Amino acid sequence: MSQVAISSQRIVVLAGPGKSTDILFHALDREFGVQRIIVETPVSQKQLLKRRGEKLGWSVVVGQILFKLLIAKPLEAFSQGRLHAIRTKEHLDDRPIPEDRISRVASVNSAGCIEELQRLQPDVVVVNGTRIIAKKALMSVPCRFINTHAGITPLYRGVHGGYWALANNDQTHCGVSVHLVDSGIDTGGIIAQALIHPTPEDNFVTYPLLQLAAGLPLLMQAIRDVLKGEVKLRPAPEGGSRLWSHPTLLEYLGAYSRSGIR
Repeated sequence: MSQVAISSQRIVVLAGPGKSTDILFHALDREFGVQRIIVETPVSQKQLLKRRGEKLGWSVVVGQILFKLLIAKPLEAFSQGRLHAIRTKEHLDDRPIPEDRISRVASVNSAGCIEELQRLQPDVVVVNGTRIIAKKALMSVPCRFINTHAGITPLYRGVHGGYWALANNDQTHCGVSVHLVDSGIDTGGIIAQALIHPTPEDNFVTYPLLQLAAGLPLLMQAIRDVLKGEVKLRPAPEGGSRLWSHPTLLEYLGAYSRSGIR
């Protein structure tokens, strides 16, 4: 299939709002031309905290809040220069997505989202930063859903996979995965994976941008392969599968004291 034929295929992005979505959209639009991006409304902070408390326990949630306030927020302010350097080096465009390219829905699992997918009839759906996609949404159109995950699956499912690999002194699994989406949490078939190699300038805030930069070329190739009907899945790396959450303040300080991982 020629590049012209590939670029004529309908590529839809299904995403939550945020800088990573902006970067991914512009990269895909430049390479292929995105037909439409469907953006869901994020879960409210109150509802999110309630769900976490019920699942993880409130002592863990309080520790996560303290980490965000006392560590993550200051790191984000401190790391603006490094983030800009990564974006510049990797040619990552984080401008806001033009509003006329966006369809907004309450949830990826809502009737409105399913109706929009069926109207667009995509040849491939690229997922980024959404809540778990229900089977009814995945089955609503006859195409593959692909996700770029900031971690090596299935060892580091959930969030902050790069950070957790480093915190566990597991540099050989500090990276990014491109995988098919199923109704589980980062459990779909693995298409490609790559490692990242953080510098002493990097930290919890910059790892995800390094992972996104490393994952975009893998995602581009995965899209080409899916559109050609040539996608091949690779075996999972050895090791136990675990779903990781946000670090608590004590977990972060413990990893920093042991290995200097920021």
